Amino acid sequence: MKKEVTVLRIGHRLVRDDRVTTHAALVSRAFGASRIYMTGIDQSVKDTVNAIDKRWGGHFEVEIIQDWKSVARAWKKSGGKIAHLTMYGINIDDTVEKLYKEQKLLVIIGAEKVPREAYELADYNIAVGNQPHSEIAALAIFLDRIFEGKQFKRDIAGGQLRIVPSEKGKQVEKI
Repeated sequence: MKKEVTVLRIGHRLVRDDRVTTHAALVSRAFGASRIYMTGIDQSVKDTVNAIDKRWGGHFEVEIIQDWKSVARAWKKSGGKIAHLTMYGINIDDTVEKLYKEQKLLVIIGAEKVPREAYELADYNIAVGNQPHSEIAALAIFLDRIFEGKQFKRDIAGGQLRIVPSEKGKQVEKI
């Protein structure tokens, strides 16, 4: 059975977070998630990611939402589990074995202070280190652990461009 991983990013600090928000979506996409729900953003992030899908292939969804709690509750009601990435949680190394068994995961990351309810809704509050750090770095490490690095070997269909691995230089091929 294929693992379904979706990301939920809570919050967006206007102006300051434009690039960070886009990067959260790009890391989600590149590291194997199938969708990201985002609050507080405009259409431009969705348009940027859609353009990348068109050029590079794949089908990643950006869904702009108003109420993150209803998304999280619906996820749980559908049988999925929630993993909240926080520096206050249990170390990822101590939870990763349990997480491998989950087939449907919603990963919550915050842009600003995460409401207490996120901690309570989560089945797993997971720390990627217990020091202040970027939610994007935590997300990348989490997704890499969950997919065991296999997400980088998948074939992504439907793009116009493909990178040709090269020890030196940049090689991009039109498909």
